Amino acid sequence: MSKKNHIEEIVSTLPHSPGVYQYFNSDGEIIYVGKAKDLKKRVSSYFNKTDKSVKVQALVKHIADLKYIVVNTENDALLLENNLIKQYQPRYNILLKDGKTYPSICITNEYLPRILYTRKIDKRLGTYFGPYSHIPTLQALLDLIKNLYPLRRCREKISAESIHKNKHKLCLEYHIKNCQGPCCGLQTREEYLSYINEAREILKGNTAEIEKQMLAQMQQLAEEMRFEEAESIKRKYILLENYRSKSEVVSNTLHNIDVFNIENDEKNAYINYLHVVNGCINQAFTFEYSKKLNESAEELLIAGIGEMRARYGSKSGEIIVPFHVELKLDDVEFTIPQRGDKKKLLELSKLNALQYKKDRLNQADRLNPEQKQVRCLKELQEALGMEKLPMHIECFDNSNISGEDAVAGCVVFKKAKPCKSDYRKYNIKTVLGPDDYASMKEVVRRRYSRMIEEDTPLPDLIITDGGKGQMEAVREVIEDELMINIPIAGLAKDDKHRTNELLFGFPQKTIGLRLDSTLFRFLTQIQDEVHRFAITFHRDKRSKRQIASELDIIPGIGPKTKEMLLKHFKSMTRIRKSSIQELIECIGESKGKSLYNYLNGSTK
Repeated sequence: MSKKNHIEEIVSTLPHSPGVYQYFNSDGEIIYVGKAKDLKKRVSSYFNKTDKSVKVQALVKHIADLKYIVVNTENDALLLENNLIKQYQPRYNILLKDGKTYPSICITNEYLPRILYTRKIDKRLGTYFGPYSHIPTLQALLDLIKNLYPLRRCREKISAESIHKNKHKLCLEYHIKNCQGPCCGLQTREEYLSYINEAREILKGNTAEIEKQMLAQMQQLAEEMRFEEAESIKRKYILLENYRSKSEVVSNTLHNIDVFNIENDEKNAYINYLHVVNGCINQAFTFEYSKKLNESAEELLIAGIGEMRARYGSKSGEIIVPFHVELKLDDVEFTIPQRGDKKKLLELSKLNALQYKKDRLNQADRLNPEQKQVRCLKELQEALGMEKLPMHIECFDNSNISGEDAVAGCVVFKKAKPCKSDYRKYNIKTVLGPDDYASMKEVVRRRYSRMIEEDTPLPDLIITDGGKGQMEAVREVIEDELMINIPIAGLAKDDKHRTNELLFGFPQKTIGLRLDSTLFRFLTQIQDEVHRFAITFHRDKRSKRQIASELDIIPGIGPKTKEMLLKHFKSMTRIRKSSIQELIECIGESKGKSLYNYLNGSTK
């Protein structure tokens, strides 16, 4: 039986039930794991669709066998899929890029439990809270618990028997009042465990209830005239209140909610998870996923929900998401808020995902600067809808004052970097008066006519420092005269000579750009560079013309001699009035006589 017939036979017998399916290659390796609320419908779609992406076609090509597992609910399918992906890490599944081990807080299972900072997870040793991606938050929690409760910090193995036999000695922590000596029987185990339970509630985010208990206890002690003990409770109450005020308080009406949001790009997805308990954000984390089959945002978000709820053991009855997802979980309600506190939570989650993405990209750019440049060019390609990546960009600008000393400049950017050896300066030769459009036509015609003659590679994109008129002038030369096809864009400026908008196409369309984007900064750099180049050339030409004099056309009088004469006599008028002897004393006999004869009309 052929591979195709074998697959078709299995697909034909699939049930219309929730479950998990596994694809195998010819070597028997699992290459993809997926879940479905209808196995038959979902698996059939891989082999029946005609508009499959290139990556999906590659997956189907390598499928030699498939197996499936039927489950009772979609929730079970999600959990099973997540476990299988983590176990086998199939080639074509999105994979969690979890390169770091973030720290957690552990409450140990000892006779007298300790509260520890750790990066290793072993649930046999105790209960874990976290992980915490923001280390200062973790440190703040540990410092708070340390100041609130005198818990032991030693590593002694303590049991009821060892305490009874007096095997432990009082340490420095007891003498400096950081511990009340439970190891020596100076503090009851019941009182010690009450501190641990209160610390546990703080780590869960249930600070409001602890504050309420402290307030009631403080008032009772005050009524009993036990003011020193009441003051001690008050100090703890203030510490807890200050911590709560500095934490992210959302709303006192929100309890036990999960919030998910997603930001993705071409290769990766960034999914943020917030867990809200008693109106406060108790956990906040962002995961990065690597795309494999051009998965949709919905598919990525579903995978993230399954991964994070399983990892953190979340039992929240409400999940806030940015859009509808085809996912049904037992006793869980999905919400897409439009306003209010829940909407603010969703926006906060989005902000965290965007920030994480930015941080990851900045990190990658530092390690590989070329990656940033290529990404910028891809962004430009997508913005303009170009077929080819614009690796070679040329930009033109004119410069003149009322038509005088008219010049133009061409700057070249290759791989998003200025290539100064390819820069070109042009004196306008055929245009009289201040006609920028005609000047642009002349320069573009000269530039690309020569490139065609010399068989030099043409640019991928031409940018004009100007709006619609400049673009049309370039188009007439490029398309109508030279009959070549090069995309043309224009960079228009506002009244304050700042880059205002990007124009592309005929008729021209305005391309929207964020002012803080990398692409906008890149285009501004191109525009500033071509303007600098053209205006510098114009200034040089104008300066040379202004300092020109009659001395420039006199035979035998070079730049150095001219400089000596002007330095000595100060002006051309004085040079004319000077005697032959004065000229000889300044520049020598031969040049002096020649200059005197020229100025006085003598040929001798």
